[in-house]
Amino acid sequence: MKKLKMGPQPMLWAHPTVLVGADVDGKPDFAAVAWAGVVASTPPAVSIALQHHRYSLKGIRQNMSFSVNIPSRELVRETDYCGLISGAKTDKVKDCKFKVFYGKTPGAPLIKQCPINLECAVRHILNMGSHALVIGEVVETYVSEDCLTKGHPDIRKVKPFAYIPGKYHAIGKAFADAFSIGREIKEV
Repeated sequence: MKKLKMGPQPMLWAHPTVLVGADVDGKPDFAAVAWAGVVASTPPAVSIALQHHRYSLKGIRQNMSFSVNIPSRELVRETDYCGLISGAKTDKVKDCKFKVFYGKTPGAPLIKQCPINLECAVRHILNMGSHALVIGEVVETYVSEDCLTKGHPDIRKVKPFAYIPGKYHAIGKAFADAFSIGREIKEV
């Protein structure tokens, strides 16, 4: 198969689409973020990448905290809206009818309608050129009871979605067993 050079690109798919929350000047704000990921399991940590001019980054710097809210597909309009307009120009909580709650971390608003919420304390903010990479330690995780199966989050009930340039894609169909299917090549 012939390979074409595409130039340096961060082409890792799919990007989980999340709503990052931060109080900015005392007011809750949420930004749609597609560049988010897991950093560590101990301590539990996640990363988000935000352009330097993003209004929510101002709040993250003010409070040294933020939230990562995982929306279901039912919240795709609200999520997209939060990526289209700055919280400096409008009240996204009011516009989207978000029900906001707080945990134990000041400055990290959470969205009740999102099936999963991560409350984070900032550990590092790195300047990576076009974006600031924010690494947060997860201090608490909240999961909607109706998204659990046998006490564990169920991706089929959470219904998260991913951004792949220009479109949102559903996540959730399992097609192979992890830590198992590779054994078909050779037992390890």
